[in-house]
Amino acid sequence: MHIVIMGCGRVGSTLAHTLVDLGHTVAVIDQDPEAFRRLRGDTAKHAVRGIGHDREVLLAAGIDRARAFAAVSNGDNSNIIAARVARETFGVEHVVARIYDPRRAEVYQRLGIPTVATVRWTADAILRRLVPGDDRPTAGPEWQDASGTLAMTELPLPAGWSGRTVAGVEEGAPLRVVYLTRGGRIVLARADVVLEEGDVLHAVADSRDLDGLSGRLHGDGGV
Repeated sequence: MHIVIMGCGRVGSTLAHTLVDLGHTVAVIDQDPEAFRRLRGDTAKHAVRGIGHDREVLLAAGIDRARAFAAVSNGDNSNIIAARVARETFGVEHVVARIYDPRRAEVYQRLGIPTVATVRWTADAILRRLVPGDDRPTAGPEWQDASGTLAMTELPLPAGWSGRTVAGVEEGAPLRVVYLTRGGRIVLARADVVLEEGDVLHAVADSRDLDGLSGRLHGDGGV
């Protein structure tokens, strides 16, 4: 499919090269022509100089036939305006915006525009590794859908739960285990997988059920 990327920094250029290698066509928009030096020859020929939310610039990049649009410039305002134009004016199916301000990111998530809040995501990822298993009121989920309804979180396996199956953990619980981290490896969470000491569950649940979920798992009698 054809994909338009606004922003030719390290993220934008990496996305462009990866997508081209996967067989997609890509056009990259940036105001700075020097930024296009990051692009390989096969990708640079589809570079478009200009403002990423300008209608003519977007049309030159093929937005009218694009299936996806990523706004990954270094400006929150530019990214969200461009994402809204792509979604609301041109009807692009898959749109995502990188937002540095986590408060703004949460607002636009509720408006149905998927965002990647760089600072919050990085801080939370580091926190999960510094203090694993801690119920941190300020830490966000690993993933959350655009509506904010579902979220994925890490849950270290409670002591004494080794030997149970994934299906046994999910039974009667307000969650679904997606995958496990085991000894640095990723293990797909099939229903019959037997859990081992040290496993970390990566589970999806209703966002309203996240608070205290780890505590309920560790409580007497389980979930």
